[in-house]
Amino acid sequence: MDTGDAFDPNCPTRLVLDRIGDKWSVLVLLSLAEGPMRFTELRRRVGGVTPKVLTQTLRAMEYDGLLTRKVFAEVPPRVEYTLSELGRSLHEPVAAVTRWAEQNVGRIVGSREAIDHAQ
Repeated sequence: MDTGDAFDPNCPTRLVLDRIGDKWSVLVLLSLAEGPMRFTELRRRVGGVTPKVLTQTLRAMEYDGLLTRKVFAEVPPRVEYTLSELGRSLHEPVAAVTRWAEQNVGRIVGSREAIDHAQ
């Protein structure tokens, strides 16, 4: 299967949309675009994510082929995460959506407040 149909309820494209629609995956992807990072660096950069959720996110992104995990044979062991070629190809579209969100967050919050105030 080379292409999918996101409107087909049985198409795996929906799984891909779930991954790239997840805020933690987006923030990890944007962070790793800056270069390889260790777990603690990622956690600090992303901010607000628990170790458990970050671990789950990293595993899922590795499973999906968006990043690679390299373990260095050191004491203590060192693990580094890097975007794969596939992950790098996703960076620009995700960065564009992130820029849009940052530019329009005030309008969205204003709309929410106006509706909440009217109720």
